[in-house]
Amino acid sequence: MTRELRGQVAFVTGGSRGIGLAIARALVAEGVHVGITGLNEERLASAREALHGAGPAQVETFNADVRQFDQVKQALGALTARFGGLDIIVNNAAVGIFSSVADMTPEQWSEVITTNLTGAFHVTHAALPHLRERGGGSIINISSLAGTNAFTGGAAYCASKAGLNAFSEVLMQEVRYDNIRVSYVMPGSVATGFAGGDPEKGTDWKIAPEEVADVVMNLLHHDPRSLPSRVELRPSKPLRKS
Repeated sequence: MTRELRGQVAFVTGGSRGIGLAIARALVAEGVHVGITGLNEERLASAREALHGAGPAQVETFNADVRQFDQVKQALGALTARFGGLDIIVNNAAVGIFSSVADMTPEQWSEVITTNLTGAFHVTHAALPHLRERGGGSIINISSLAGTNAFTGGAAYCASKAGLNAFSEVLMQEVRYDNIRVSYVMPGSVATGFAGGDPEKGTDWKIAPEEVADVVMNLLHHDPRSLPSRVELRPSKPLRKS
């Protein structure tokens, strides 16, 4: 038995581009009303236009910083007032600053950890009362294979994603009897402009954002008798090291 999503309400952080936008588009296509967050008004406007007509649902955009709890709470309050409730959270907002521990500034460390990990806590903490009032829902955290596969220059990013994995595991155990399902997705290399990268580079072998969105939709549709709590997603044929 798969779950019907049409008419539900979702909140997707970092939804103005990349993986977040692909997830928002997939939700709208299935009739889910979606609120997305971002920090750039121009990109938010572009995302809203891109999502308009993508499906039978409606879209709201919020210029909200997940590092600021008050902004998150206000955005969620506006979304639930607009659509009457909340069913789905996708914690996707993330930044990547890659540097050695010796060269990374405390401010850079804080930006990565506060966005990627504390931001997910802020959104989840603000969302739980709405999900419980609804009688349940889904929380999907977009992590990374970097959370288990450390690499040089990735101290802050790897630590943030490892923390997000642990946060997700604990949260899953705490809210499962409230009918709130928690899963986290760990993609490998994705063809986006993340961390200033070229979104066109590696499109022949990297994961497409739409493929991450497919995994999220499969999790949302999954039979409620069981829970795929962790999904690893990697390119089938990455570039071979020379």
